[in-house]
Amino acid sequence: MFVVLVGCSNEPTAKDRMNEYVSKWNKENFSSMYAQLSNDAKKSVSKKTFVDRYKNIYEQVGTTNLKVTVGKQSEKDSDNKKTQHIPYKVTMDTKAGKVSFNGRATLVNEKSNDHEDWKINWNPSFIFSQLKKGQTIQVLTTDAVRGNILDRNGNALAITESVPEIGIVPGQLGKGKDKVLDQTAKKLDMSRDEIDKQLSASWVTDDSFVPIKKVKPDQMDLVKKLTSQKGISKRDVDSRFYPYGEAAAHVTGYIRPITAEDLKKPENKNYSSTDSIGVAGLENVYENQLRGQTGWTILVRETKTVIAKKDVKNGKDVKTTIDINLQKKIYNQLKGDSGASVALNPKTGEALALVSSPSYDPNGFVFGWNDKTWKKLNDDPNRPFSAKFNKIYAPGSTIKPITAAIGLENGSITVDGKKKISGKEWQKDKSWGNYSVTRVSSRLSEVDLNNALITSDNIYFAQTALDTGANKFIQGLKQFGFAEKVPFEFPTQESSISNDGKIDSDILLADSGYGQGQIEMSPLHLAVSYTPLINNGNLVKPKLIKDDETTPSFWHRQVMSQSEADAITKGLKGVIESPNGSAHDPVVKGITVAGKTGTAELKKSKEDKKGTENGWFVGFDYKNQNLLISMMIQDVKDRHGSHYVAGKAKPLFKK
Repeated sequence: MFVVLVGCSNEPTAKDRMNEYVSKWNKENFSSMYAQLSNDAKKSVSKKTFVDRYKNIYEQVGTTNLKVTVGKQSEKDSDNKKTQHIPYKVTMDTKAGKVSFNGRATLVNEKSNDHEDWKINWNPSFIFSQLKKGQTIQVLTTDAVRGNILDRNGNALAITESVPEIGIVPGQLGKGKDKVLDQTAKKLDMSRDEIDKQLSASWVTDDSFVPIKKVKPDQMDLVKKLTSQKGISKRDVDSRFYPYGEAAAHVTGYIRPITAEDLKKPENKNYSSTDSIGVAGLENVYENQLRGQTGWTILVRETKTVIAKKDVKNGKDVKTTIDINLQKKIYNQLKGDSGASVALNPKTGEALALVSSPSYDPNGFVFGWNDKTWKKLNDDPNRPFSAKFNKIYAPGSTIKPITAAIGLENGSITVDGKKKISGKEWQKDKSWGNYSVTRVSSRLSEVDLNNALITSDNIYFAQTALDTGANKFIQGLKQFGFAEKVPFEFPTQESSISNDGKIDSDILLADSGYGQGQIEMSPLHLAVSYTPLINNGNLVKPKLIKDDETTPSFWHRQVMSQSEADAITKGLKGVIESPNGSAHDPVVKGITVAGKTGTAELKKSKEDKKGTENGWFVGFDYKNQNLLISMMIQDVKDRHGSHYVAGKAKPLFKK
């Protein structure tokens, strides 16, 4: 008798079986869960239906962090040999927020093959407490309205608004069907095959409105022509629209339908397959703010009983410091060239324009591309989809004011001191071999800072860098923000001092001093680096998002003194106003601009005659002190070099 009792005491209890069931439930092992159901439960639901229902509902509501726990069973209930009741609690996170409910499982002791065991008397309330037999779950979404991207004056750079969507009602096409569809395809810049494919969808009937293509809101004449045909109709739908197209494309970026690959990324767990996502420009940088939060409701379809609800939160606008009128002017100046330009208010650091050329129309990602345009954009070696104002390039002679500031700060030059330089070529000593630094003109044999800036004397600035020394020169560059992340809302590549961050030869140091070493800067950083000239020697912190703050923030303070800034500015005035200045031509009357040109030679060696040249110009209004522009144009070798760039930039300062 003792042995028999011991054997019985090892049989699993109802509580043991419930713990096993809950363990499988937490792991979402639905197939194993089904094996523990009672005979009555299995009669009410097949294994496939049971497993599929759990999987589909949990996926539909976006279940994460599922946690099921077993509660305390009453002592009296646990003595029952046939039926017992055990409480449980379910918590989970869903798209509509946290769901938590309590349940009470009924376990029955069933005999099978001369063996008794406790089974779960399952019903649909195990999934959600409000769910009854024969009822289903419904998930409703309310899309958030995406916030707008605005310029400083409230002009919309990217906006969500009602646009016409062209559709076809097949039963209304009549006898002239083919002619109508051919003309519609042509007018919408689509192929007839694309339209036929949409019309052949399984859900389409004669009375269906079959959406074909959205049309930009500035194409209402096209809509009128299309809808004058039999069977062609339109409806209004909400859509993203970029009013300034190519001119602001690299600032705004664009949105597109989310892809299966995007959905796999952890940061996109709250997106669904029908959502759109920002993938470039500010649409990407401020995706979370612009997108808002979709509203979700989980309910029982038949009774409309709400299980969980999360209210929709519309996206917030992003107001930038951009002046769209200036943005368009600069883009029109660059159109047809490959290059970039940045315009700042040098006193506040506000970015007034960020331009890259060639460009693209971001509306293509919303309203569709034709094959010819898409191929042209993708095959363009100048990469129209990639912004250039935040990438780094050799700055050429535009680095010279920075070299001058570093030299003055370290005492390697003085404002009035003169260097004796003879001839067009110079080398430190014979250890340089055949290498030498060349200047444009040998007219001056005694060169001070003012004349060195006006004539852009390479030898003067090479000697200045050498006299400063590599360590102090590098430290000076770092004061200007080199090898440091640019504190700007738009991701910008760090400017580099050299390929490995070191300057380990005199030749490299000399070349760095006049912009032909391995130094690379972004057009944005180059523009910022000139701001100490009108900010009492302080390097302003650039900003792209408009706020109420009127006091500028500084990235680095006192990179030069006021007297040093005045001396450099005097030379930069001469660059434009003196007949000997490198940016004097072409003359633009009525402007008060100080600035610097630069030509970066891109060649494999000094003897390389086939290398290309990038032209630069940086200038600022020294009188009004409200506009500073940097501009870079690629491949200007046979177009008068940096004079070509100066001719594009200087007119922008006219009132």
